[in-house]
Amino acid sequence: MTNAELVQLRIRVIALENLVIALLAKAPDRQLTLARGMASYISPRAGFTPHPITLRAADEMLSLVDRADRYLRPSTP
Repeated sequence: MTNAELVQLRIRVIALENLVIALLAKAPDRQLTLARGMASYISPRAGFTPHPITLRAADEMLSLVDRADRYLRPSTP
């Protein structure tokens, strides 16, 4: 991939992340629980070698749900 293509890909990922956060911010608790459960689902199971990319993906999924929660209820100083 060229540098320009990588930049475009990064822009699209940022846009998608923010769109997901906006959608999760209005999601019912059932869907938030499902999203958190999916992060646990892709985490390595006992007896399997943890893969760094999968671990980071699971962490990022949880981060998106947490950021969506803060989006509607910003913390007060």
